Amino acid sequence: MLEVVKARYAQGYKVWIEFNDGTSGTVDLSDVLWGPMFEPLKDIKLFKQFFISDILHTIAWENGADLAPEYLYEKLAKIEVEKQPKIK
Repeated sequence: MLEVVKARYAQGYKVWIEFNDGTSGTVDLSDVLWGPMFEPLKDIKLFKQFFISDILHTIAWENGADLAPEYLYEKLAKIEVEKQPKIK
């Protein structure tokens, strides 16, 4: 089961995350800050107040917002694929 084991604020709406399989990196969450649960997190002071939920094993906020660890992992994997040099 995939779990977030460490997380720290990076900058803007970016969070550095480490998973229980050792995978780590920075994800930009600016594109998910919409809708009733996430809209308030556009306030950077609120955004920075995330924590790792002992129950959900992912990052969460006091207002009840959270992101599935699988979603964060996939988002990180996509970033890594985009960084790969293109073969000509």
